[in-house]
Amino acid sequence: MNFKSLLASAGAALLLATGAYAESTVGIAMPTKSSARWISDGNSMVEQFAAAGYKTDLQYAEDDIPNQLAQIENMITKGVDVLVIAAIDGTTLSNALENAAASGIKVIAYDRLIRDSGDVDYYATFDNFKVGVLQATNLVNGLKERYGDVSPWNVELFGGSPDDNNAYFFYNGAMSVIQPLIDDGSINIVSGQMGMDTVGTLRWDGAVAQARMDNLLSAHYTDKEVHGVLAPYDGLSIGILSSLKGVGYGSGDLKMPIVTGQDAEVPSVKSILAGEQYSTIFKDTRSLAGVTVGMADALLKGGTPEINDTSTYDNGVKVVPSYLLEPLPVTAENWEERLIGSGYYTMDQIK
Repeated sequence: MNFKSLLASAGAALLLATGAYAESTVGIAMPTKSSARWISDGNSMVEQFAAAGYKTDLQYAEDDIPNQLAQIENMITKGVDVLVIAAIDGTTLSNALENAAASGIKVIAYDRLIRDSGDVDYYATFDNFKVGVLQATNLVNGLKERYGDVSPWNVELFGGSPDDNNAYFFYNGAMSVIQPLIDDGSINIVSGQMGMDTVGTLRWDGAVAQARMDNLLSAHYTDKEVHGVLAPYDGLSIGILSSLKGVGYGSGDLKMPIVTGQDAEVPSVKSILAGEQYSTIFKDTRSLAGVTVGMADALLKGGTPEINDTSTYDNGVKVVPSYLLEPLPVTAENWEERLIGSGYYTMDQIK
């Protein structure tokens, strides 16, 4: 489903949204405004729900779990007709969702799976395992390009927030590419730090990632060179790059290591163009919003939302029927086509 077809669907929904449908309200709970990505998600949904004839109540919880719970409970009390939730911690919402179900409110998990609840009706997200595969593929391609004659490549691993279910899919997807190269001696994890319980970064915090990179460099790289860093999110990548630049990488004869990312945030796109960050993953939030609007519209009209996955996302209580969108890798070679050509950014925003 492309962006134009999603907009067409939203337009069609607008024509159909009469009477009770036009008065329906969708509650949208987003995790934080500290990431430009979530601001874009929220704006895209408000715009597309409005085009489909629905009111919205958009709330940001600033990565505070009790705040998000209170916001969701308040939306339930106010009588929203559907809840769209991008959870801060996907394991903390069970009681709130029980209340939603008791009130007849359908729940769509947005981008992040809500765990340990039977009251999650649908899930709209990207193919998160594939995101990890693409990140690791970018990493390996960059290592070949920049350090082709070096063996083994010295690499460090960073994971996302352990309370975000997606972080495990990103990590596992990446390791499906990296582990065989560790096994055959092509990649050396110099610190030995592996596994989400060790390399996870709580709340996706760039400052935490920067501090951990500082520690890795001082403990393991006083007489070695870092060649690559698997970073699952642009906000972590920027912190990691700051740490690397702080000890001289990217200047003189010390090449900047290959550093990956995700979400195609403006600072990271600029970093890619400056020859610092190597790659990111583009997830078009307009398309994800379009899928979510389509799901809510179908539910509010008594229909069945379109899904394309009924097996991947087991939340511990049930397999949540899902719609998975395709992520796209972005590098210095294709950024303009993917980010400017799609209309996601203007050239002025990047340059």
